[in-house]
Amino acid sequence: MANLLYSQVALHADYGGVVPELASRDHVRKTLPMIKEAMEESGTASDQVAAIAYTRGPGLVGALMVGAAIAKSLAMAWNVPALGIHHMEGHLLAALMDGTGHSSSPEFPFTALLVSGGHTQLMSASGLGHYRLLGESMDDAAGEAFDKAAKMLDLGYPGGPEIARAALQGQEGRFKFPRPMTDRPGLDFSFSGLKTYTMNCIAELKRKENTLTDQDRSDVALAFETAVVETLTIKCRRALEETGLNQLVIAGGVSANVRLRQSLEEMAKKLNASVIYPDLKFCTDNGAMIAYAGYLRYKLDQKDDLSIQVKPRWPMDSLSA
Repeated sequence: MANLLYSQVALHADYGGVVPELASRDHVRKTLPMIKEAMEESGTASDQVAAIAYTRGPGLVGALMVGAAIAKSLAMAWNVPALGIHHMEGHLLAALMDGTGHSSSPEFPFTALLVSGGHTQLMSASGLGHYRLLGESMDDAAGEAFDKAAKMLDLGYPGGPEIARAALQGQEGRFKFPRPMTDRPGLDFSFSGLKTYTMNCIAELKRKENTLTDQDRSDVALAFETAVVETLTIKCRRALEETGLNQLVIAGGVSANVRLRQSLEEMAKKLNASVIYPDLKFCTDNGAMIAYAGYLRYKLDQKDDLSIQVKPRWPMDSLSA
């Protein structure tokens, strides 16, 4: 009915990443006016609201506390239930929303790759709230690695789109970056070594050339993006083979990466599996995915006590339906 987004990218761009205190203060300024605007846009009065969903975690504690305080206050004032939603469950379920561009939505059970600035996880999903962790990053998430690589290359923030844009002009085969943790069994990830390899590659270019040309940046960006994409693809193939499932849902900000989508679709085709992802506008963080997850849980007659606290760390496989 309405889905508004206020981006803090410009606020954090000078720092090359999110500054928690600035993020929290901006939440305080922007959230209530946006709620009012969304209700006006959708033609919804307060007495028509059935429940309020908000992000309980995981995430930055200050920003979570602002959202939770506003959600609980409105729930109390309007006498409706409040539902604290797991941020990554919101991403996972976004592929089930109408308007995803697919002829059909995924049906449980399916395998999911949740890949964002803060998380890189492989899950098997057998139903709402029934998730099993198959593998996760042991250090940096893929999205965080993109941000750091972009910063090394003096590209903009957020790093994912900037790396992808630069990689379009890259020369194939000039650099070959490692595919971390693909030479051993298992479904866990690690991107810190790839980040170090990128840093060393850039340092060597600067040592030889005394500068970093635009072509150098594009070539490194292409090598980095290809390494991340192939690593994710290899692990997703293993996950599909190990679970025996034939649906792969990809969600989170990095799922918007075109090269990743193409690589996963080519892999899945060979396994006679399908890849399903949200519409582009639902890939990065958005309110609609949290509202939708809340709607599904509200239909099960769920509600949370207003005294529950936010959970900056919250394993997704600890959820229940």
